[in-house]
Amino acid sequence: MRFVLRILKALALLVVLFVIGAGGWLFVRPPELLRVGDGYAAKIVCSNVFIAGREAEEVLEDDVQAPGNPLLRLVRVSVDRDNGRVTARFLGLFAPSYALYRGAFGCTSVPDGNFEAAANAVPFDVPAGVEVNEALWPEVEGAGDRRDAKIAALLTDARLAGPAMRAIVVVRNGRIVAEAYGPGFSAKTPLIGWSMTKTVNAAIVGRLMLDGKISFDDDDLLAQWKNDGRAKIKVSDLLGMESGLAFNEDYGDVADVTRMLYLDPGMVSLPANAPMEAEPGKRFRYSSGTAVLLSRIWMDRVGNAQAAFSYPGDALFSPLGMTSAVFELDARGTFAGSSYLYATAHDWARFGQFLLQDGVWDGQRLLPEGFVGAMRTPTAASNGRYTQGQAWLAPGGSNAKSGLPEDTFWLTGHDGQSMAIVPSADLVVVRLGLTPSWLGYQPQTLLKAVLGALPQTGAPQQQAVSQQPAQPQP
Repeated sequence: MRFVLRILKALALLVVLFVIGAGGWLFVRPPELLRVGDGYAAKIVCSNVFIAGREAEEVLEDDVQAPGNPLLRLVRVSVDRDNGRVTARFLGLFAPSYALYRGAFGCTSVPDGNFEAAANAVPFDVPAGVEVNEALWPEVEGAGDRRDAKIAALLTDARLAGPAMRAIVVVRNGRIVAEAYGPGFSAKTPLIGWSMTKTVNAAIVGRLMLDGKISFDDDDLLAQWKNDGRAKIKVSDLLGMESGLAFNEDYGDVADVTRMLYLDPGMVSLPANAPMEAEPGKRFRYSSGTAVLLSRIWMDRVGNAQAAFSYPGDALFSPLGMTSAVFELDARGTFAGSSYLYATAHDWARFGQFLLQDGVWDGQRLLPEGFVGAMRTPTAASNGRYTQGQAWLAPGGSNAKSGLPEDTFWLTGHDGQSMAIVPSADLVVVRLGLTPSWLGYQPQTLLKAVLGALPQTGAPQQQAVSQQPAQPQP
C-alpha cells in the first residue's frame, strides 16, 4: 500500500512539475499560433466595440470563437474603455496581445505592446457619428419610395440570405429597392468588408492616377527593391495580384498573412521583404501583402503623412457620402488595404454604385476613364478569375455557370462578405455576414434570385462602363 502511495505521490509531483513547466513555457515563449489567436481576438473585439458599438463578450463569442479555431474558445478579453485598449490572453493568462482604438482611424493591433508608438503613428481625430435620414439615397440616407416588395420577400429566405447574414442591400437604377438585417444589426451598424477593402484601396490608387501622381506602368516602387529583380514590379502587377512575390495566404495556420496582420506592428515589412518566386506578370498569387504594399506606395505618392492619412476621406469617402467609413491602419501608420475597412451596408452599396457608374459620382469623374474597365478585365495569369483592378470576375466559378450575366463582377471578403455589380441590369447587391466558407454559402444564388425578380421593362438606361483598361498617366 505504501508503495502505491509513493507511486501516486510521484505521479502527482510529475504532473505539478509538468503544469508549472508548461505554464512557464507559455508565459515566456508562447507559440505563434496562440499569439495570432490572441491578436485576432483583440483586434476584432476592439473594432466592433469602439466602431460598431457592440458588446465585447458578444463579439468574442459570435465573431471570434464561434466560427474560428477551437483554441479561440479559450481566449479571454478585457476592455479598457477609458484608454481605448483591448487585451486578449489565452486562458486569461498567456500570450497577451493588444489592440488600440485611435478615434476616426479605428483600431490597430499592437503586437509588441508599444502603445505609445501606435498612438503617435496617426493623429487622433474624433469620429463622426453615423446618421440615417429619410432623404433619397445615394445622395444622403433613406430610400424614398422605390421599395420592391418582391425583392424584399426574397431577402427573408434564409437559404438565399445565408447563415448569419448581417446585412443585405439591393440597389437598382441608383436607388435602394430592398434591404434586410440580421438580429442586432441595422442600417447604422458599420461592418467589416475584409478583402472587399482591397478593391476600395485600388480605387484610391485610381484617384491618384487621375491626379497624375501614379500610373499602371510605374516600377522601381520601393527603395529596398532598387538593386534586385523586384525593381521591375509595376503597379499593374500589384493590382492584378501577379507581382511574382512569394506570399502564403493560408488562414488555417500561422502563415504570412496572419503574421502580417497580427504579429508585425508594421504590416508592410513582410511583403516588402518577400522573395521573388516568378517573373512579374507571369503568376497569379492572391496576396493580402500585395494590397498592403499598394497602400504604402500610394501613401508615399500623396506626399506628407498628414495628407496621406486624410486622402481616403478627402478623395473618395467624402465625395461619395460614405460618412460611416473607417479605414484602419497598422500600428506604424500604413493603411491596412488588405482587410480593414468598416462601413455601413448603405455605404458599401454607395461604393458599388460608384463603380457601376464608371467612377463618376454626382457628375464628377473621380476615377480615370477605363479604370473601372480594368477592374472588369481578366488577367491571363489568373485564368480569367481575377481582374486588373483587385476585383473578381467569377469567384468560385464562371458567371455563365451560375446563370449570371457575363458583365457581373465581384468584391468578396472573408467570412461571406460580397458585393455583386451587374452593369447590364443596373444592379448592385451587397451581402455582409459572418459566414465561413466551410458552410458552403454561395452569394451567386442570392444574386440570381434577385435578377429573376427584376421588372423586365421600364428600367432607365445605365451609363455604359468602359471595358478598356485605363491608360497609364504620364
